[in-house]
Amino acid sequence: MAHSSKLFSWQNKKMLLLFSLLFCSITLTAIIYRSQLRYDIITARSLQFFENITMKLKNERKEEAERAKASRKGFWSMNSIGRLGNQMGEYATLYALAKLNGHQAYILPAMANYLSPIFKITLPTLHDEVRNKIAWKGYGLNDWMEDQYHSIPGDYVMLSGYPCSWTFYHHIREEILREFTFHDFIKDQANAFLRRIGGERKNVTYVGVHVRRGDYVHVMPDVWKGVIADKEYLDTAMAYFRNKYKNVVFAVTSNGMDWSKQNIDNSKGDVFFSDDPKQSSTANDIAILAHCNHTIMTVGTFGYWAGYLAGGETIYLTNFTLPESPFLKLFKYEAAFLPQWIGIPADLSPLLPKQTSN
Repeated sequence: MAHSSKLFSWQNKKMLLLFSLLFCSITLTAIIYRSQLRYDIITARSLQFFENITMKLKNERKEEAERAKASRKGFWSMNSIGRLGNQMGEYATLYALAKLNGHQAYILPAMANYLSPIFKITLPTLHDEVRNKIAWKGYGLNDWMEDQYHSIPGDYVMLSGYPCSWTFYHHIREEILREFTFHDFIKDQANAFLRRIGGERKNVTYVGVHVRRGDYVHVMPDVWKGVIADKEYLDTAMAYFRNKYKNVVFAVTSNGMDWSKQNIDNSKGDVFFSDDPKQSSTANDIAILAHCNHTIMTVGTFGYWAGYLAGGETIYLTNFTLPESPFLKLFKYEAAFLPQWIGIPADLSPLLPKQTSN
C-alpha cells in the first residue's frame, strides 16, 4: 500500500509538472504572438509614416521642379485693384490662368497686404524692385472665361481687369478653397460668434446674410441703371430657409447695418447682426459668412465669395439691371453665379418712369 501511495503521488506530481510546462508554453507562445503582432503593427505604422514622408517629399520636389520650370519661362502677375472681393477674384483668376498656361504666378505687394492677413495663400509676392525691371506684356481680361485664355502668349504677362467669375477656376475649386483657408485665429473668432448666436438650439442651420449697401446705393441706379436688394427680396430669401430648415439662425453682415436692422424681419428672434465694434471687421465678416451652412447674398463680389466659400445653398438677386444697362457689357449673370444657385428677380419698378395720373 505504501508503495502504491508513493507511486500515485509521483504520478500526480508528474501530471502537475506537465500541466505547468504546458501552461508556461502556451503563455510564452501568447506573449511571443502578442509581441510579434505589436511589432508588426509598429513596423507597419512606421513604414506608413516613412511612406507618407517620402511621398510628401516627392510631391514637394515635383512642385519645386514645376515652379523652377515655370520660372525659367518667366512669370505672370495681375493688377491689385478693388476691395476684398475683387482682390480674391483677381487672385483666383491669376492662380488658375497661370497654371493653365504653364507659368509661375506672383502677386503684387498690394494684393498680399489685402489677402495674407486673412488667408493662408501660397503664391509668392513680386516685390517692386523686381517688378519695375521687367518688360511686361499687358493682357486685359473680361469678367468671364474665354477660349483664347487657354493660350495667352508671353513669358512676362501682367493680367488686368476685375475678374470674379467661377468660369475661370471652378475646375480647380478645391485648390482655390485651400488658397482661401482662413488663419486659425480668424476661424476661431467666427465659430465662437456662431456658437454664441446659436445658443441652446440643437442642430442649428446657419444662414449667412450679406447686405451690400454703401456706394452701391447711388452707383447702381445712377451709373448702371440697376437696383440693390430691398426688404421684399430679403424677406423672400429668408422665408425660403425658414420653411425648408428647422432651427434656422441668420448671421447678418453689412456695410449698411442701420438699414439692415430697420428692414430685416427679426420678429422670430432668429436674426443676429455682426456689428460688435470690438470684433466687427471685413475679415471677421467674410469668415462668419464662409462658416455658415448657406448664404443669402445681395449684389457684389464680397457676397459672391461668401457663397462660394460656404458651399451649401446660395440665394442671390438676379436681373437687377434694366436691359439697356451698360453694366451688361461688363457682366454676365450666367458667369457670375453658379448654375445651382437660386436667383430671385429684383424689383426694377424704382427705375421705371413714374406714371402720372390725369
